[in-house]
Amino acid sequence: MIRPILTEIGIFLIPFAVYALFLAATRSGLFARSSWPVYIVARLALVALVLVIAGMIGMAHYGAGPDSTYVPAHVDNGKFVPQK
Repeated sequence: MIRPILTEIGIFLIPFAVYALFLAATRSGLFARSSWPVYIVARLALVALVLVIAGMIGMAHYGAGPDSTYVPAHVDNGKFVPQK
């Protein structure tokens, strides 16, 4: 469960990282408060949310196919059933 959460957090951070790389490449003052105005951060957050939602829809729609879920060996009606 933690892997999809960390993946979505990583996807959320992509626009901020790209903007930070842009600021570093243009030498515009990466840590200057004037380089991160509220409207830029809001736009980055909006793009990040769109990416996260698209990622969740993609995982739900194009996720694992039928019979690809791991089923461990178990006892069913008193008989040992090996894993599939």
